[in-house]
Amino acid sequence: MGKTSKKGPDSTTQHAVALILGIAKNLASDDKVVKEGGWQTTLSTGLGGKTFATMGLGRLGTNVAKIMYLAFGMKIIAWSSSLTQETADQQARDCGLPTEDEDGEKVFRAVSKEELFQSADILSVHLVLSERSVGIVGQKELDLMKKSALLLQKGKIRGAALDVFDLEPLPKDSAWRSTKWGEDGRSQVLLSPHMGYVEEEIMNEWYEEQVDNAERWHQGKELNVVLA
Repeated sequence: MGKTSKKGPDSTTQHAVALILGIAKNLASDDKVVKEGGWQTTLSTGLGGKTFATMGLGRLGTNVAKIMYLAFGMKIIAWSSSLTQETADQQARDCGLPTEDEDGEKVFRAVSKEELFQSADILSVHLVLSERSVGIVGQKELDLMKKSALLLQKGKIRGAALDVFDLEPLPKDSAWRSTKWGEDGRSQVLLSPHMGYVEEEIMNEWYEEQVDNAERWHQGKELNVVLA
């Protein structure tokens, strides 16, 4: 996941951008308000000139950052435990972007973890789940964020959009389901059921691969796709 093809950004990248726009533009809450007879009860967040912070600058983080830079004119900062400015520059080149803009500023700027949280207007987490990444975002980091900031993937931030959870599907007593988000001073929260890769074309392709592999196995041929 996270690879950009000639057809455009992959499903996971598209979903990440959709979540960003959904929470920034209050789409879910505004939909609810209008259906209940209300009108213009909140202000949305503009993206132009704001800072997009990505935790992780691999394929997915790079793909999303590129879109936020080109489509919305956002400033891009990035951090991971092993990220260097040299690597960030190479990621920019690999996705067809210059390493510096017309003002001499880095297009993808590597920063410290503290600066990432302090400067972010939108923070998007794109790290592989591992022993190193579990718990990498805690209350200490959230306390560094602006009150107006948005987090993709509670506290004092304005809102969060989440697609992946520790326990899936969410149980009935999950706070993500039972809490009245957006009310009584709580942050806005936009949830989706791990849909980053669940796209019709991808599902059809996967099933076709499985059928083809089953036939090849039955015929004693080498399998085309092997999951390690």
